[in-house]
Amino acid sequence: QVDLAERGGGLVRAGGSLRLSCQVGGSFFSLDDMGWYRQAPGNQRELVASVTSDGAPNVADSVRGRFAIYRDNSRREVHLQMNSLRPEDTGVYVCHVRADVFGLPDQRNDYWGQGTQVTVSL
Repeated sequence: QVDLAERGGGLVRAGGSLRLSCQVGGSFFSLDDMGWYRQAPGNQRELVASVTSDGAPNVADSVRGRFAIYRDNSRREVHLQMNSLRPEDTGVYVCHVRADVFGLPDQRNDYWGQGTQVTVSL
């Protein structure tokens, strides 16, 4: 069983910064990719950034150079540092984790957080 606890969302002015964090709880054998998705009203859900179990990042073009993703495996956490925020970054940010619960790599499952609101004002 895997539980995700998200924190760090809020209201910030354009040009400001926020840091999102997601900690994984519950029982599992290993964690694979971890990352953040976002969805704004009227838009499709999109991948913002992800990071592999060995630390290789994947960052969307729209946030590259402004956002950074990293993980702390000892604390079972993934963090999204968001700098130079723009109004178009506004949306619900959702933590995503792929985990092997049973010790069988071919039976990994996807887990999703409840989401945290990020609002960037002018």
